[in-house]
Parts: sequence; C-alpha cells; structure tokens
Amino acid sequence: MSALPSSSAQERPSGIPDSAAPGPFAVGEYAAALRLKLRSFQRVQLVGEIVNLRLARARVYFELRDAGGALPCAAWREDWEAMAVRAGSEPADGMQVVVAGGCDYYPGSASASPGFSFAVSDLRLAGAGDLLARIERLRKLLDAEGILDRQKALRRPTLPRTIGVVTGESGKARDDIRAALGRRGWAGRLVWGFAPVQDRHAAPAIVAALGDLAAVGGVEVVIVARGGGSLADLLCFCDETLCRTVALLKVPVIASVGHHTDRTLLDDVAAVSCSTPTHAAEAAVAVDCVAARAALTAAAGRLSTQGRRALLTRARALTALSRAPAAQLARQRAGLHQQVREMRAAARRRVQEERSRAGRHALVLSRKVESTRHDARVRRPADLERLALALAAHDPQRTLERGYALVEDGSGEAVVSAAQARARRELNVRFADGSVAARTREP
Repeated sequence: MSALPSSSAQERPSGIPDSAAPGPFAVGEYAAALRLKLRSFQRVQLVGEIVNLRLARARVYFELRDAGGALPCAAWREDWEAMAVRAGSEPADGMQVVVAGGCDYYPGSASASPGFSFAVSDLRLAGAGDLLARIERLRKLLDAEGILDRQKALRRPTLPRTIGVVTGESGKARDDIRAALGRRGWAGRLVWGFAPVQDRHAAPAIVAALGDLAAVGGVEVVIVARGGGSLADLLCFCDETLCRTVALLKVPVIASVGHHTDRTLLDDVAAVSCSTPTHAAEAAVAVDCVAARAALTAAAGRLSTQGRRALLTRARALTALSRAPAAQLARQRAGLHQQVREMRAAARRRVQEERSRAGRHALVLSRKVESTRHDARVRRPADLERLALALAAHDPQRTLERGYALVEDGSGEAVVSAAQARARRELNVRFADGSVAARTREP
C-alpha cells in the first residue's frame, strides 16, 4: 500500500501488535485509493437484464442481472435520456441490454454511505430478456391448462365473517388492510398468515401460509398482499408452484401485489386482482357496513314514524266513533224513518191509483152491460118474430094446410114408406083439420 499517503505520527493511533498488515490508515485515504484503483480498471461492455430500475432527480439506478450474477449500475439522468433516444425506446425492467462503461466507487462521508456501481456511458437494447420471456411462457402454459380461470369461477361472499391475510409481518400492507376494514365498519375475524414477500424463500413460505389458512375452519376469502416493488422484488409471485396452489384452493384469493403498473402471474390466477392492499380489503368486504348500518337505521326510523302515524290516525278515528254512538244510531234511525215514510206514501199512492183504475173499469163495464141490455131489448122482439116465422115455415101443420097428409101408425110414429104402411095395416091419416083412421087392403 505504498501509494497511500501516510498520516502524521501524532494523529495515527498505534496499530494491531504482531499484524503483518501495514497501517492503520484513515478510512477516507483508503476509500480514495480504492476509488482510483477501480476507475483504473479497463472499460468493458456487459450484457444482462435490467432489474429494479429507479429514476432519481440527477441519477438513474438499476441492476444488471443474468443467471450467473448481478451488478449495480448507475448513469447520469441526462446521459440516460440520450442513451434512450439512441436506443429508440425507453429501457424498462426485464429488458435485455448491452451497456458500456467501467467500475466506479463513491467513498461516502461521515453522513453518507459509500457505494459501488458500474458507471454506464452507453446502452443498446438487446431484447425483452429471458426473465420476461420465461414469465410469458409460464402464463401461456397456465392459461392453456385452465389454471387462470379456476379462481374466477368461485363465489365470493358479500360480507365474509372470517378473512385470511398472507403478508409480511412488519410490512405496511398489514396496517393498510386493518385501516380499510375499520373504515368499512367490518367487525369480523382476521386470520393472519405471515410470510416473507420478497426473495427466493418467499414463494414456498407463501404456499405454506395459504395451506395453513385453508386448513383453518371458517375462512371465506384470502388476501395476499404486499406493497409495490420492482420486477425482481415481485418475482416470487410469478412462481409456478404458488400459482397452481392458489388455483386449487376452494377459497377465493384476492391478490394485491405491487401497484397499478405491476402485473404478476398471481394477479392472473387469483379470483380478483387489486392495485393496493386497501382496495383488496374493500373487495373482500363488498358491503360498506357503516353506510349499510346508517341506511338500516334511517329505514327503521322511517318505519317507526309511519307506524306511529298510522296508529294515531286509527286511534283518533276509533275515539271519534266511541264518543258519538248515539249520533250514529240517530242518523241511521232518521234514515230508516224517512225510508218508511216514503214507502207508506208510495203504497197509498198505488192504492189510490188502483182504486181509480178499478172505478174506471167498473164504469166502462157498466156502460157496456147497459148498452148490451138496451140492444137486447131492441133486437129481441125482432129476433123472436124472425124465429117464429122460421119456425112456422117448418111447422108440419102448415104443410097439412096446403093439402098434404101425415100417415101415422097406432103409436103416432110417422110412416114414411109403403112397406111400413103394408106392415102396420092400422093407420091414422092426419089432415090439417083432423085425423082419419085407415086400413090397408093388400094381403
């Protein structure tokens, strides 16, 4: 370490006895020497995938990763924008790029932390990257098997009594879920399944937590939540085993991983995907219990008021009826009396009309009888005379007076044939002025 400047004797404390290493040196001196050494390394080009891209006011930070390792990178904001223009597209997480640059080191200070980075001076896009490609291939595989639709076919309760939550024990998502459920007035039971939500151990732990919650009786819906993060932070939620486990659960799962722009495979598999833990809590409890209780209280108040009003109205009516029953009876009696008077008057009028009609009929009849009697007195002598003349015309005596004779037997019966005369022998011949006895001489 001959290149390091030495401190003055009065400022340098004594070193470690029997140590072969030179020194001690001041930290600032060693950090400055390390910076010079790293910057002296040869400038090279690297290829890898962008992960954890962060844009600060003056600098841009990201990691360059592949299957063998990772390297922190940084670039000035102006240089980054110029590189994006030359590349023809804005670099983003998961993109495969080729960068040019060299090692750099920030020595820090008494109030600032040091940091190593690969200073990027140029960049070229090389493709979408293996990471995004693997996720997309897995998404297509799960979709072809119907894994993405199983959770969405489950019925979600409108007002669950028990909610399971898988999240980090110390994360902000836990407090956000509690606060959201409190604002909604939900008073059910929360069952927590704490698990890490970032790193390579997170996916198996989340799977175990989901299994534990599924074994708890009464859990009606499960929320898997964490705050936002980069694509690398959310990789555990793209795990195939986790996705298949969620799809096989009989309880609907609500995913709240990342923010609006983040999309993991768990978001595609879950029954519902929400942008924040607050939205996940609101999706789990679809009813705003505070508003529902207020509406129920208002409806109960209106029902009570209307019922009281109806009861009072009917009570007043009954009171009025109970106070004046005699008046009610008097009105009814007066009405009945009036009807009786009208019926009697109508009956009298009908009797008088019938009597008048009967008198008129009797007068007409008497007139007809008198007329008949008068006619009879006038017509009867003439009729008798006419009948007498007709009778006289048929009288046998008249016939005898004209010269005819009537032959009778001994008993006075008329003999009308010669055979009868020969058979009786004793005959009586009647003339107009008397009778003469006769006898037949034929044997």
